[in-house]
Amino acid sequence: MPPQSTPNSRPLHGGRAEVLLDYGHESGRHPDELHLGSMTVHNPHRNAIDRVVITYLVALVIGTGLLMTPAATTAPGGISLLSSLFTSTSAISVTGLEVLSAGSDFTFFGQAVILGLIQAGGLGILLLTTLLAMLVAGKVGLRLRESVAAEAKSSHIGGIRPMVLRIIGLTVATELAITSALFLRFWLHYDQPAGAALWDAAFHAVSAFNNAGFGLNSDSLISYATDPFVWSPIAAGIILGGLGYPVLIELFRHYRTPLRWSMTTRAVIVVTPVLLIGGAAFIAAVEWNNPGTLGHLDWWGKLQTAAFQSTTARTAGFSSVDISQLHSATWFSMDILMFIGGGPAGTAGGVKITTVMVLLAMTWAEVTGGTRANLLGRRVAGSAHRQAVTVIVLALSLVALSTTLLMLEAPDLGLDRILFEVISAFANVGLTTGITSGLPGLSQVVLIAAMILGRLGPVTVASALALRARTIRYELPVERPLIG
Repeated sequence: MPPQSTPNSRPLHGGRAEVLLDYGHESGRHPDELHLGSMTVHNPHRNAIDRVVITYLVALVIGTGLLMTPAATTAPGGISLLSSLFTSTSAISVTGLEVLSAGSDFTFFGQAVILGLIQAGGLGILLLTTLLAMLVAGKVGLRLRESVAAEAKSSHIGGIRPMVLRIIGLTVATELAITSALFLRFWLHYDQPAGAALWDAAFHAVSAFNNAGFGLNSDSLISYATDPFVWSPIAAGIILGGLGYPVLIELFRHYRTPLRWSMTTRAVIVVTPVLLIGGAAFIAAVEWNNPGTLGHLDWWGKLQTAAFQSTTARTAGFSSVDISQLHSATWFSMDILMFIGGGPAGTAGGVKITTVMVLLAMTWAEVTGGTRANLLGRRVAGSAHRQAVTVIVLALSLVALSTTLLMLEAPDLGLDRILFEVISAFANVGLTTGITSGLPGLSQVVLIAAMILGRLGPVTVASALALRARTIRYELPVERPLIG
């Protein structure tokens, strides 16, 4: 039997002491309680995920109700419950799939509701994933810190409040910078009225940083595909949001000392350019002479469009080409990009770069006969192996089930289009081959479920696995099955 853990303390900055928590399940102790010396406080880990899910669903219901009001849409009498629910889900999960056009089917009020849901969803995911990352790293939750501070007659609450303020500040500052750049371009170059240019710029800036993919133009960003003064700020917002808050903070603090970067930061920084450049090269090569996509552009326009489409395919969902006209091989390559997604604790969707890299490290260790999985100069913790495999298996299962259900209801659409739509929904990307708005009601419900589970699923599953406290008091006999 493994030894029981006991509380300890070690000095931190400023003379304070950080209490190391006892998660042992000794006889008589409740599994939802933590023990700090003589003080017993409630363990917030078990309730954190439940609260997040409940808050998410409450916001979803409120957004659905607001979008159903006649004031929100241009359609007389409002829109149906299913259309409203689909749009609200797509916005709060920062996906971008549409059954109605945000620019033409919704009024200014409706667009404001969508923008509010995007901001709440993106900011909420940033806060949630960062807080859970702190818990996984061994930090304590806000409620626990408040309890400890109250017991010690202190008003200090660790580093959570500054962290929250930094996340909000980073979000607002980035969105303001993108808004300013786009506003000047829309106003001075495209001669939009100042008010319309400002709203257009702000909407796209918030949608970009939160990796939502919603736009106010009927063709998404195809009209601006060769205008670097438009797509560059949007691409920058997509990439920054997709890197993840922990990575951004670590880069800011230790940009001169890469050797101090964590495994997460190293993986995200190394793999992100590979995916961006590799995706752009593949799209350009396959679509170079396709008259429906890149064929009508000059060489510089083709490179710009391919680069932006590769950027948005991983996380955001803006379109720089007509997705329905892409080659099926391009769809499949974008399936891979969408499924991987961006960095952890960011606004990007997918199973995350780190999850895939851990799985590849495990595979490489097996192929080369290694006893440990190593990644970028560090050894991967054994617990991360199980978490990565679990997330990947559950994600693939959800994609397979959703694809099967859509094929049963709409068999004429073809596997490649349906698979693209399902992965786009699960990975919270929002790209579409043009079939979403015409799908039967049940299929749209399946996509709604995929968007919700894709947004909450990977982070909650990984966090639940990392935060659960369980002492195994016995082991079964070991036997090695035949593999392969």
